[in-house]
Order: sequence, then structure tokens, then C-alpha cells
Amino acid sequence: MVAANPLFAGGHYYKKFQATVINDIWPEVLFFSLVGAMVTLVSEMTPHSLAISNQMLTVLGTVLGLVISFRTSTAYERFSEGRKLWTNIAIASRNLAQVIWIHVPFERVNKATGEKRPHLEVVIEKKSMINLVQAYSVAVKHMLRGEGGVYYSDLYPLISFLPRFSTHVERADEEDMLPLWKASNMDHDTHKTIHESNIVSRASTMPPSRSNSFPLPDSTGSDELTESEKRDSQFWYNSQGRLKRSKTFDPEAALPVLPSEHPLQPARNPPNASIYDFFPFLRIIKLITRPFRHHHKKSEPELPSSARGRSFTGKKIRPEAADSNVPVEIALFLTTYFSSLMRQGLLTPASATAMNSAISSLQDTVVNLERIKNTPLPFAYQAHLRISLWLYLFFLPFQIYSAFKWLTIPATAFASFLLIGFLEIGQEIENPFNYDLNDLDLDIFCLAIQRELHEVTAHTTPDPESFIFSQWNQPFAPGDRRNAREMMDDVEHSYHGLDTGMHHIRKTLLRSWRDVDEMTRHS
Repeated sequence: MVAANPLFAGGHYYKKFQATVINDIWPEVLFFSLVGAMVTLVSEMTPHSLAISNQMLTVLGTVLGLVISFRTSTAYERFSEGRKLWTNIAIASRNLAQVIWIHVPFERVNKATGEKRPHLEVVIEKKSMINLVQAYSVAVKHMLRGEGGVYYSDLYPLISFLPRFSTHVERADEEDMLPLWKASNMDHDTHKTIHESNIVSRASTMPPSRSNSFPLPDSTGSDELTESEKRDSQFWYNSQGRLKRSKTFDPEAALPVLPSEHPLQPARNPPNASIYDFFPFLRIIKLITRPFRHHHKKSEPELPSSARGRSFTGKKIRPEAADSNVPVEIALFLTTYFSSLMRQGLLTPASATAMNSAISSLQDTVVNLERIKNTPLPFAYQAHLRISLWLYLFFLPFQIYSAFKWLTIPATAFASFLLIGFLEIGQEIENPFNYDLNDLDLDIFCLAIQRELHEVTAHTTPDPESFIFSQWNQPFAPGDRRNAREMMDDVEHSYHGLDTGMHHIRKTLLRSWRDVDEMTRHS
């Protein structure tokens, strides 16, 4: 997402140019400028004047401006709501991870045998479910971008341990495959041409693929990376979705390295940028030379709409909506885990309520995100508004010629650029989940959630008594700057009085308030 302001502040000018709507509106601006040039040339070079009365100019211009302003404001509300909903996903993910990691007890007893469960077994269980929480946001990201299935380098490693079939793997066939993997296989077949066109991912250098739902055993048990994994960890995808060597930024390297039966697609696959994105008028040359360029060339595989760039005129091609059940399936596994904890009596009522609320919040948020993505403004409204604007701009040079003369041409071009630009901006931001530079950076949001969840699991959940009553804690400062251990050891102090102890503690806290009030106020 390009958020720098103003346009020429700092570097990355090419990104800022691509973030504008110039490529989308230049054909219309050119057309109306030519209309203005035609009106001016005919009126100046012939005895016929094409000027007409401008009585309707002010009234219609004001009304049209208000309608376009409303259109843009409505689109920005959808953009802003999308950002708020992603904040809800981050909050719910964090809360759910905290409940799983802290409130679900580490000390467990096997009810069947009465033996204490190994601590490592419990930690693996809890960490695996928190990985599913992380996978949920990643699955939502791919769903909103019209990318179905699970075979992505940032999603598959997090959910590869989930069961594939409804029955035992030895008796399972295609009909027994669960919806999550069934839909992913169908999606993989749909985009088979993408894999054949050398769109590679981190999984391309992984060990041989597996044939069932169980990961391959690690024969070495070593944490050392192989040479291929070391080389692979130095790659990350650039803004064009191509692999780029980078030793400083590789989020994929933080994920598990697991074999996949299908080649994994990149975590992000935006359309490629070309010279035509910076000089849109060159697309005319591209159209003229197309028969000669493709005469002796093998036809290129058709890319999905999410990976395409622009049409011939330069307008962005909107990705098609993709039905994805991945977030729903992940939520079902999280709910199943919640149900298992309840059956075992491992959650208090308050913790159970918090966990259930977090899972429900995740699902509610995704439904609202789908609503934004799949509910554009009605076609009749958009068509009527655009046709009205075209008619207004078409008759504009006829109305302003008598006052502007030769300046009619630049005046028409400027008015077209201004009004059509605002109209196009509304259409640009009403669906803020794709790869456009004006869209929300969903990858950054998912990486932020990933960092927060790992921070939660890094917490050691110590007993509060182990760190509260220590020499590093001065709870009564500035009224009493002794540490907690000194206060507890000094049994002769007035704080320890049976009847007067709390009175002296309150006096100290009151003194602390007076000192803080005096020290923190300006004179």
C-alpha cells in the first residue's frame, strides 16, 4: 500500500505513479480533450460557431459534483470498514491465543490411565492450535484476493497436519476426502497451467511429495537446515510476485518446512508491472504489433484474473470472486478443540466464554469482509452516474467556448481529469483487498498477527509470586522506595501491624499520590 504524501516526497516514484488512476482514465480524458479540440478548431477556423448557452452548466455541475462526492465517500467507508475488520481479526486472534496458551492448563492427567501427561505433549497441542489461529488470517487473505485452495507457501505449512479423509487413510479414496482438501485439489487442477508456467515457491525445493495425510518422518532428527533449505531461505517475493534474493527479509523462512503433494503458489502473486503501466499510450503500439509478435510464438497459458494486470485501455482487471471454504474449515477445527477442552473440564466458565467469543468474532468478521468484497454498488447506479458524467463532459466545451476560446482544450482536459479521476477513485477503493497499490496490505496484517501469536507463546506463564516479591519491584514508589523483598523481610515495620498495618500502607500510597501530582505538573 502506498501511503506517502505528497506525491513527490521521497523515493519509489514508480510505485506512486502506479497508485494513481491515470492509467484508468487516460482514454476518457483523451477523448473529451479531442472533443474540446474539435469544437475549438471548427469554431475558430470556420464561419460556424459551435458555442451554446451555458445556463445549465452551473446547476448540472453542482449536482454532478455532489453525486461524485457521495460515490467517493461511500467507497472510502468500505475501505475504512475493511481496515477495522482486519483489526478485529488481529484482536480476536490475540485473545484466542492467550486463552489457549495461558488459561488452558499445562498440567494434565490422562483419565484412562490416571498418569500425568508429558509437558511436551501439552505444549505441542497448544502451539499447534495457535498455529491454526495464525492460518485463519492467512486463509482469509487468500480468500479475499480470489485465490482458492490451501496450496500456498504461507498457508499450507500451518495446516498440513489437519486430517485429509473422513475414514482411515488405508481405506480412504477420493470420495472420503474432507471439504478442505477436496476443494483445494479441484482448485489445483483449475490452475494447472500456472504451475506449468514456472511460478515457483519455497516448496519447489522441498523433499519428495507425500501420498497421504501424514508428514514424512525426519530420519535425522536434526534442527540443521539442508543446503537447499539454506539457499531457499534467502528468497522472497518482490512486488511483481517474482522470487527476489534477500538476506534481510524472508517471512516464509519462519514457517515449517514440510513436503507438499502439489507445488505451492507464492504467498503473494500481484500482476507484473511493465513499461505500459508508465506510458499507457504505448498500448496502441502493442495492439498494432500483436499479430506479428504472436505469429511464431506458442500461446501463453491463461492466468487467473488475480494475476492479470490491465486491459488494453489500461484499466485494472478486477479479480473474480473465489468460493473458499478454508476459513470455515479452520474455524470448525478450532471449535472442535474448544469442545474437547469443555468435555475434559479444562476451562473455567469465564475462559470458555472468552474463547467462544473470540472464535465467533473471527467468523463474524470474515462474513463482513465477504460482504464488502462481494457487494459492489448497484450497476444501475454506476452506469447512470458514468453516462451522466460523459454527457456533461461531452457538452462542456460547447458551453465554455465563448468564454475560453483556445483555452477550451486544456480546460476540458482538466475538467475531465478531475471529475473522471474522482469517479475512478471510488471504484478503485470500494474493494480494498486485492493487489492494487491503493489496497490494504493484507500481507503486513498477517505478518503482524504472526509476530503477536509467537510473542504470546514465548510467554512462560510464571507463578506471580516468583517475580512480584523480588528486589526488582518497588510497588510503593515514590512514597516508599524500598523493594518488595525488603518490605516483606522487615517484619518490625508498621506495615506488618495487625490492626494498623493497612492504615500505614494507605498513608504511604496517599503520599505517593501527592508526590506524583506535584512532580508531573508544570509550574
